[in-house]
Amino acid sequence: MFLLTGEYRNTLDEKGRVSFPSRLRTELTDNILILTQGLDRCLWLFPPDEWKNLSEKLMESASLFQSQKRLVLRRLIAPAQEVEFDKTGRISIPQSLREYAGLSKECVILGINKYIELWDSAEYRSYLEETESSFREATEEMGDICL
Repeated sequence: MFLLTGEYRNTLDEKGRVSFPSRLRTELTDNILILTQGLDRCLWLFPPDEWKNLSEKLMESASLFQSQKRLVLRRLIAPAQEVEFDKTGRISIPQSLREYAGLSKECVILGINKYIELWDSAEYRSYLEETESSFREATEEMGDICL
């Protein structure tokens, strides 16, 4: 079991590649990630086993006859692509996914236990500012969690 955590900053190069921190790469068992659109204008990256679990659950719960479920499949499953680390620890982000997330130059990489988020740095900063009060409310609701 891996534990993908940490916040890292890296630069997207002119060919659409971003270097991944060695700390995250060493936690992965494969040289491959599945990359797809996430929520809040970021990209989600999953180790293959985690992606398989999520995509199977989504497909099992979805009906082709329900518009909301088709929407989720189209936004999460359809754009998913397999990406592989090159020899220097970079992955190439497909153009369509770079556009979706608004990736320009400076990027933020967040390890969130079982998956990774990739953000444009300015977009992530805006997200943090916009959600500060909601974050405080959300943590209050989690007050029953004991350590």
